[in-house]
Amino acid sequence: MVIDYAARAELFVAKRYAKSASAQYKRFNSASEAIRYCIEELPEKALMGSFLEVNEKRFEGKAIQALYAAEDYPLVRAA
Repeated sequence: MVIDYAARAELFVAKRYAKSASAQYKRFNSASEAIRYCIEELPEKALMGSFLEVNEKRFEGKAIQALYAAEDYPLVRAA
């Protein structure tokens, strides 16, 4: 899976898991920050139906988890 971890990213959270309309959409300065937010901050169930858009490519649920687990993921992961 090819991704530019430094590229800007947009997160669209599934409506059923977003507490407000503003929580349904979030912009990040880097894909790595967005991925970390998805895995470390959102409830695991929220990944289903949510997607991350980076350079016009969409990543959903398991794909986001795979990007976080990838060897080239640039940020420190939570313990």
